[in-house]
Amino acid sequence: MSVSVFGAGAFGTALAISLAQNGPVTLWARDVSPMENKRQSPRLPGITLPDQITITGDLEQALENDTLLFSIPMQNLSGFLSRINSDLEGKALVACCKGVDLRSGLGPVGILSEIKPKAHAAILTGPSFAADIAKGLPTALTLACTDDAIGKEIQHQLSTPSLRLYRSTDTVGAELGGALKNVMAIACGAAMGAGLGDSARAALMTRGFAEMTRFAASRGARPETMAGLSGLGDLALTCTSDLSRNYQLGLALGRKEAFDPSITVEGAATAQAMDRIAIDTGLSLPICHAVAALTQGRVTVDDVMTQLLSRPLKEE
Repeated sequence: MSVSVFGAGAFGTALAISLAQNGPVTLWARDVSPMENKRQSPRLPGITLPDQITITGDLEQALENDTLLFSIPMQNLSGFLSRINSDLEGKALVACCKGVDLRSGLGPVGILSEIKPKAHAAILTGPSFAADIAKGLPTALTLACTDDAIGKEIQHQLSTPSLRLYRSTDTVGAELGGALKNVMAIACGAAMGAGLGDSARAALMTRGFAEMTRFAASRGARPETMAGLSGLGDLALTCTSDLSRNYQLGLALGRKEAFDPSITVEGAATAQAMDRIAIDTGLSLPICHAVAALTQGRVTVDDVMTQLLSRPLKEE
């Protein structure tokens, strides 16, 4: 089976570099010029792209392969897929992004299935930074596909000596874990940026995980998925590392500093989408609600902490 990666940002390029250990990989980019000549990505300085990677801006050429990985920002995924005229029947489509679509309220697997229903939709998610994958550092991810036979084929195809994939059929749990942990990372960053301390961060992570699990269960996700790599594992990494863009946004909000608007931060849009869903369904998602208000500038970190700490006392 042949592989294409769509999206030459840091994560898409890192995946292509790792997968090149297994054989030829096609990497589709909007602008190939920064990488074609020097065989280096501006997103991953100091790392040379292996000869096994073919860089192309030709969409049709990249679509010829059997397994297609989409490392496209979540809010752009629907539009990108709609540009593809083929129904991609029988191909394996693997989402490599995290979040909830603001327009539809769907996760990445839902978007893939809605727009290309004749293909096999899956998601690759979990605790990982692009630089670690590109450097060949040990990384473990979840590969979720509702068709376990197809999932097994993709799992073997995409696993490399340094990238270990664990298989699941719970696509709902996998995509929600990856989406919601970004919201919690913004909250944790804001707490640390405001100087509220490690204890506050630990509390936010723990109550955030409870909120993630509660919402995922309402959508039919399995508890063990949320406790795995795509849920708790990703939460632990994203809420504690300065390399996380969502955590960085939170830090900036907590410190009342400007944040570069050109940096994609999926957690901000996800918080807004989740807040709408909570209002429509009556679910209690206090941290998602707080982050939605915080990222839209409707409240301050002090306001948020006062609201969260003044909620009625209850059993854990």
